[in-house]
Amino acid sequence: MPDIASDDDCQNTQATGDLVLRHSLCWRHRDLDGVMSYYHPDIQYHDFFQNRVVGYAELREYLQASMPRGVDEAIEHTDRIRADGDTAFIQYRITLRGGQGLVSFRTSEAITVRDGLIWRVNEYASLVHEQPAQTMRPTVSRLGLSPQQLGHMANDLQHYFQQQQPYLDPELDLQRVAKECGYSRNQISYLLNQVLGQSFYRYVNQARLQHLLAALDKAAPPIKVDDLAFAAGFNSLSAFYSAFRQHTGQSPKAYVKQISLRARAQDSP
Repeated sequence: MPDIASDDDCQNTQATGDLVLRHSLCWRHRDLDGVMSYYHPDIQYHDFFQNRVVGYAELREYLQASMPRGVDEAIEHTDRIRADGDTAFIQYRITLRGGQGLVSFRTSEAITVRDGLIWRVNEYASLVHEQPAQTMRPTVSRLGLSPQQLGHMANDLQHYFQQQQPYLDPELDLQRVAKECGYSRNQISYLLNQVLGQSFYRYVNQARLQHLLAALDKAAPPIKVDDLAFAAGFNSLSAFYSAFRQHTGQSPKAYVKQISLRARAQDSP
């Protein structure tokens, strides 16, 4: 009798693992109908990051907002699916690039199966900086945003700054950025302050500084740093000098001198 029970447990574990794997593949390929077909009518999806429980009637809309936009989206699965009886466990992380380095949501899901369908999901997410000694406290999203949605938002914001270069306008404000990215002011503010760990103006000035540093590398002497700073969108030299020193560890004058010495060394026989 113990051997029979053991065989049944193994079969149950295998069936759970296979079901969750098929569900996961549908998710990666953005097959919303396929994903929904694996849920039990009495499904309870506990999203502890948003502090909410989603039932079957709301689940399609909830999942659609969080699904990958492409099969190559940067979600790294850090653990294979592990099944034990009627429950499977998945771990993964979503990595974002902010002005202060890499930021990740580390996420885990406990998925329970009943009657051959997914009956309960418990999803947990915590936010951490990937730099040493900068672990962030757990954060709860009060704006109804999942880690996946925040990842979409971070990508949209980064793409907008790279393609449109709005930071060149010295009058750029948070309201305009939010509107042109297609989000609310509160959502962009939450992303910057609570997720990326910086203010709006720090984020903008980092973009301006990157633009200026690229211009410095191409500039021919005599190099007028202040003029390049204004052209990059800075409307205050004190803000520019502060951002420059914080980023490079040098004054603009010392940095330009270093560039000039490097250029002479390359030109000399």
